Amino acid sequence: MKEGADAAKKLRCGGEGDLSFCTFLKDKILLFLLHISCMLVLAGFLLLTGYAWDYCALILICWFLVAAAWTLCEYHERRNYFFRIGEVLGKVDQRFLLGELMPESPRIEDRLYREMIRKSNKSVIERIRRVEDEQQEYREYIESWVHEIKAPITSISLMCENRRNAWNDSGQIALENQKVENYVDMALYYARSDEVYKDYVIQETDLQTTAEEAVLKNKHYLIQNQIQVEVECGEEKVYTDRKWILFILNQLILNCTKYKAEEGARIRITAEALRHGVRLLVEDNGAGIREEELPRIFEKGFTGTNGRKNDRATGMGLYLCRKLCRKLGIEIYAQSEYGTGTCIALEFPVSRYVING
Repeated sequence: MKEGADAAKKLRCGGEGDLSFCTFLKDKILLFLLHISCMLVLAGFLLLTGYAWDYCALILICWFLVAAAWTLCEYHERRNYFFRIGEVLGKVDQRFLLGELMPESPRIEDRLYREMIRKSNKSVIERIRRVEDEQQEYREYIESWVHEIKAPITSISLMCENRRNAWNDSGQIALENQKVENYVDMALYYARSDEVYKDYVIQETDLQTTAEEAVLKNKHYLIQNQIQVEVECGEEKVYTDRKWILFILNQLILNCTKYKAEEGARIRITAEALRHGVRLLVEDNGAGIREEELPRIFEKGFTGTNGRKNDRATGMGLYLCRKLCRKLGIEIYAQSEYGTGTCIALEFPVSRYVING
């Protein structure tokens, strides 16, 4: 929309793409040379046949005035035509539909151009539709696969719980199974991240309960890494989609665990009320993030110095958290000191309707 408005503004204000009078005259230079040549030939012929110079000059002046008037009228008509096209570009979001929206023109070349643009745009639209269909099929396949793979994962978890005493390796199997489930969840939420609205349920969410559930889900992983976890969210509640927030918290806890301190590792999850919202903090005393890398940690695929030390780092966890937060209307940002720890903050807005209610 902004690009279209800029294009229209350029057409109106004489910027790039404007049909200025000088540009129009340059385009007609061959026609003007033809007129001048014909006027000279006609003047020579009239003088040779005995016409007085006054009559020749009068004929040439009339010719010039008619040609000038025709040129001005044509320039006015062409400038208005392109001005209308610029206005169309400024009003539509999908600029590839220009061929369908171009104004009518009596000129045969304009009609031919319009038809060629329409055919070209039709091909582009068909191509876009095919790509969208392919992407939709891919997302449906991913979601179907994730739901299918969750069944054996759940079965393995139950088997490990039932045979905890009889099978010494059940704890390790449960831990690895939890890792598989985390990656499966990441694939599922990534596939759905562009269409959050299809699976979006706003409800009152208790942050204390949600944070405790996220910690409980990763208990095997936290115990293995000897990480102490504190959850002190009090009675703070927000209106959001609980399932998506649980996934975001899960990713943050996994990140804290992945880059934990060598000794005395701990994670602290707290919440505090703001004037028009609630801030949820996930803090750790782990490796921290270098100052020059901090602005990039939410970029897709960015692993940084710490990630390069960890062969399993994908750079997708925080990227996916930020993407989902944007869809949910939540602000996410990070503060960190390298070698000391990191704090990820989620700010939940509270509408005036909820406050007044």
